[in-house]
Amino acid sequence: MMKKLQEAKKQMDEIKARLETIEVEGKSPQNKVLVTANGNRKIKGIRIDNPAVMNDQDDLEKMLVIAINDAISKADQINESEMKGAAGSMMPGLGGLFK
Repeated sequence: MMKKLQEAKKQMDEIKARLETIEVEGKSPQNKVLVTANGNRKIKGIRIDNPAVMNDQDDLEKMLVIAINDAISKADQINESEMKGAAGSMMPGLGGLFK
């Protein structure tokens, strides 16, 4: 049993490392704000393509929220897919727990 737990931990560590290298991009309407995140849901960068956006703080804040939420949602999908695959291979029959 201990060996299986060690194997599961090793596989989870490998997945976390792989997710660290996967990047997704979240966008606001008209791509005025682009947010890059990795598969572990960490924000890696924010790009504001239209400097005119900077003149209206409310619009900028709204666009940032939209773009960040979009990036995190995409990262969540990738993360869930990776974890579901790992659960299925570690413990066949339990992959359905992550649906």
